[in-house]
Amino acid sequence: MTYIDGFVAAVPTVSKDKYIEHAKLSSVVFKGYGALKIIEAWGDNVPDGDVTSFPMAVKCAKDETVVFSTVVWPSKEVRDAGWAAIMEDPRMHPDQNPMPFDGKRLIYGGFDVILEE
Repeated sequence: MTYIDGFVAAVPTVSKDKYIEHAKLSSVVFKGYGALKIIEAWGDNVPDGDVTSFPMAVKCAKDETVVFSTVVWPSKEVRDAGWAAIMEDPRMHPDQNPMPFDGKRLIYGGFDVILEE
């Protein structure tokens, strides 16, 4: 069954083009190691919450935009092997493909798909 990685980050709004370039290169690497699909979504209607919200979760500043990303894998096994290879791939090292955002505020996780229609 399909496996999903999900990510939420706060990206400086002025760095949108840099983020897109980072995402394009990253997507080539991820697909090369078995990912089926990568979706990068730039926040458009992401409200602040009273108790919790995407902006609160990543400590989004006024000059930042929330980004929501997913990577779809054919299975957890392919994902685990893919991640091991991705972490060793020089194209993903900071000197080759620097993250244009504060990685300390990145939220991520892997998810078993329980419904897909």
